[in-house]
Amino acid sequence: MHDIYYLLWAVVLFAILFDFINGFHDAANAIATVVSTRVLSPILAIIMAAGLNFLGAISGTEVAKTIGSGIVGTAVSQHVVIAALLSAIVWNIITWYMGIPSSSSHALIGGLVGAGIGFAGFDQVQWQILFQKAILPTIVSPLLAFFAGFLLMNILFKILAGISAHRVGSFFRRAQVFSSAFMAFSHGSNDAQKTMGVITLGLISGGFIPASPFHVPIWVIVLSALAMALGTAAGGWRIIRTMGSRLTKLTPIHGFGAETAAAAIIEIASRFGFPLSTTHVISSTILGVGASRRFKAVRWNIAGRIFQAWILTIPVCAVIAFLVYYIVRAI
Repeated sequence: MHDIYYLLWAVVLFAILFDFINGFHDAANAIATVVSTRVLSPILAIIMAAGLNFLGAISGTEVAKTIGSGIVGTAVSQHVVIAALLSAIVWNIITWYMGIPSSSSHALIGGLVGAGIGFAGFDQVQWQILFQKAILPTIVSPLLAFFAGFLLMNILFKILAGISAHRVGSFFRRAQVFSSAFMAFSHGSNDAQKTMGVITLGLISGGFIPASPFHVPIWVIVLSALAMALGTAAGGWRIIRTMGSRLTKLTPIHGFGAETAAAAIIEIASRFGFPLSTTHVISSTILGVGASRRFKAVRWNIAGRIFQAWILTIPVCAVIAFLVYYIVRAI
């Protein structure tokens, strides 16, 4: 009996650590553009993002249901959850150190897949739901985000063609505060829910709450939201630099376009329970708005490094989690 409680404490501890790291790893998603265009100071931007991450995190649980019951089901051991979290944490730290904006979401999904296979073989993974809710959005969302950013910027340029650059810049310096806030809210509504899902899965696997109906306890929602907000407040300056200035040169109108397009896509996905990579989406809209000027305005070599991380995240984290599962089970 004591082992079950120890394992639950380990699940909660590693989940909160993952959520915290996710917060500072993905802080760039919400504030890179508003910082790089100097609309807000880094400190003010992070404070705003932390608060809105918290509000977004408590706005729903559809994504939590997908993560907690839709990837490997609920009939797993707590060792599976711990292994998945550890693999995602390791990957996040590696990519943060390298300054590569990889996906915390896909790291966790890959971890659940690998640990689930280690637990009971390939049949443990719910492949159809995994494809529909995780793999397909992984392919579609960056493409959709790129063209959304590209299209929105072209629409804005046509509407504002007769207005002076000074007036446009002045307006969008203020408007970008709201688009950045929208992005921070949507990031919380999608990413923090993944932590809620794995903690709830840990509670179910330990027999602390029933598996059906899948329900996220209030304390789990609040704890996950707080951890995400604190992580965001810690900042992730390496990735902020990559997202905000190294992909392409951004002005306030470009920052507004990238954030608005990305936040809208993420928010819609959250309400349907799709665990999108907020990093994929905002990176792609930044590329889209950069390409709206001209394709050479984007530093495609740096974008290529990011794409490589996207492709590697799920399989690498699955392998790590598969190996970690046997280590954790043996301890």
